[in-house]
Amino acid sequence: MACALKRFIVKTDTTRLYDGILQKTPAVLHKCISKRFIQFNFYPEKPPEGEGETTRMNLCQAINNALHISLTKDPSAIVFGEDVAFGGVFRCTLDLQKKFGKDRVFNSPLCEQGIVGFGIGCAVTGATAIAEIQFADYIFPAFDQLVNEAAKYRYRSGNTFNCGKLTVRASWGAVGHGAVYHSQSPEAFFTHAAGLKVVIPRGPIKAKGLLLACIKDEDPCIFFEPKVMYRAAVEEVPVKEYTLPLGKADVLVKGDAITLVGWGTQVHVLLEVAAMVKEQLKVQCEVIDLVTINPWDVDTVCNSVKKTGRVIVAHEAPLTSGFASEIAAVIQEECFLHLEAPIQRVTGFDTPFPHVYEPFYLPDKWRCFDIIKKTLTY
Repeated sequence: MACALKRFIVKTDTTRLYDGILQKTPAVLHKCISKRFIQFNFYPEKPPEGEGETTRMNLCQAINNALHISLTKDPSAIVFGEDVAFGGVFRCTLDLQKKFGKDRVFNSPLCEQGIVGFGIGCAVTGATAIAEIQFADYIFPAFDQLVNEAAKYRYRSGNTFNCGKLTVRASWGAVGHGAVYHSQSPEAFFTHAAGLKVVIPRGPIKAKGLLLACIKDEDPCIFFEPKVMYRAAVEEVPVKEYTLPLGKADVLVKGDAITLVGWGTQVHVLLEVAAMVKEQLKVQCEVIDLVTINPWDVDTVCNSVKKTGRVIVAHEAPLTSGFASEIAAVIQEECFLHLEAPIQRVTGFDTPFPHVYEPFYLPDKWRCFDIIKKTLTY
């Protein structure tokens, strides 16, 4: 695994890659890989127009604020999960139990299947159920409940019953030192289940509006929160209640040379790459945040690709069967005659998520920049 990852190491003035062999001393290499961090720059956005007063919030506070609004305005709303009573491991539910009581914000047993199963039951009987899975990596014990029960409840009952009032939150993605069990990106697993919506915000403004939209939506939603941005991402967030549309991608930067598609943390990597490409290669990339992974905005992505003729999709999850594969397949079907180069994917590798090799595993700006150069000159 080390050899495979070394081939993709960042190129710097002191590092050169010749035929896949790293020309660097072991001591310097060890120092490099021992520095466990996620290297990206967060690009804050302006608050939506017409939403009134704003206040400075990080991603964690924006989520807490959305939960506070839901609990205040909906007397049937409940928040539950492992350790949520004292705020959870990331403190996204901090002080909610103090304000709304133990009947509405409470800890669950350490059993993800039980958490989601309980949420389905509450939602079916009319409550607004907001469940927390501490880490997306631990959502798999609840896979059966989500895919075979929540996703199919409305269909198999002929719309007599549904659990559309269920929202499952989970921290998601690389954190800098999470390794095998705390840095995974499992969104693609759930996009195969008709009936579930999967949403990943890129910052605090999107997080609040999208979470409130998920809680109000008529279908069960899985809301993945990029954990590395809980405190690193700060924006001026509207104080009042607002929702943002599900199933609608955002074109963050307009361009005509190549389309870059990502979600969550990767959006900020692509924004930085687009700036590098503009400065160094003198062309303009179009950057799209997919926002909702299921259902995803086919029209926005395909219209962009028809304009640019080139596309790169980047995500942290492994390459094989990652959601970039679905996007690539649809683009191939819808935009084939417009393509000027093969569709490219920049992703994690087909290995368990590493620890000290995490900086090499992630699709950072240098890997993306390298693929963009090759695609533009194809």
